[in-house]
Amino acid sequence: MITTPIGQPAAGSAAARPLLCFEALGKTYLTPRGAYPVLENINLSIEAGEFVCVIGHSGCGKSTLLNMVSGFATPSTGQVLLKGAPIVKPGPDRMVVFQGYALLPWLTAYENVHLAVDSVHPKLPERQKRKIAMEHLELVGLAAAAQKTIGQISGGMKQRVAIARALAIRPEVLILDEPFGALDAITKEELQEELLNIWNTQKCTVLMITHDIDEALFLADRLVMMTNGPAAGIGEVMTIGFPRPRNREDIMEDPRYYELRNHALEFLYSRFAHDDAA
Repeated sequence: MITTPIGQPAAGSAAARPLLCFEALGKTYLTPRGAYPVLENINLSIEAGEFVCVIGHSGCGKSTLLNMVSGFATPSTGQVLLKGAPIVKPGPDRMVVFQGYALLPWLTAYENVHLAVDSVHPKLPERQKRKIAMEHLELVGLAAAAQKTIGQISGGMKQRVAIARALAIRPEVLILDEPFGALDAITKEELQEELLNIWNTQKCTVLMITHDIDEALFLADRLVMMTNGPAAGIGEVMTIGFPRPRNREDIMEDPRYYELRNHALEFLYSRFAHDDAA
């Protein structure tokens, strides 16, 4: 079992300043019953090019954490730093892919991607915008469906469009909020493979929420395991040391896979059982 101390980069990472850093981060909401602390004292560093998954029970603040990285929410305490600068608002250096796609249904797949490129890079020549949009649809295997409207394509294809749109503007951080949770098992595995191939090529930094331990073990460099809320924190950071590029069958035949999987399950189950008993 390989674990890294909370707030420390994975072994072998560069000694330079991490790309993304959470420093004593906390988030509290005011309710009619008083203050409700969602997250407390989150400390974590993520290196450029890392693929990090976050897992935990519902209500542990995973989405709140991602919202503060994306700039949709502000910390109550502490800060999130991107390249040393505090994140205070949304920006094109961080793109989010949601479980619910968040596409414009009256536009085609191509138009959804082109709109993102045009919004972020309005001064680019139109020919170059079209090229970028089509290149990224090709990247996710949707060149043939470029002129179909969102209502004419499947759920898996919609998520491919969402990923293409996010990547087309070349963000520093790709933020994935359980993007494959609503898909069937076969489509989910196909998109996991596709995402990993894209990440291997582009080497963007990925921060992803998942409820699927097998998904995290296949995709991630590290798995951040959250404690239960309220006032949730990071309970443990597990390093996933399988070599890249990864093959699903090879990983599942590796004894370490079951060691890591059982450790993560034990962590999540013990947290749930402890809170249930309390």
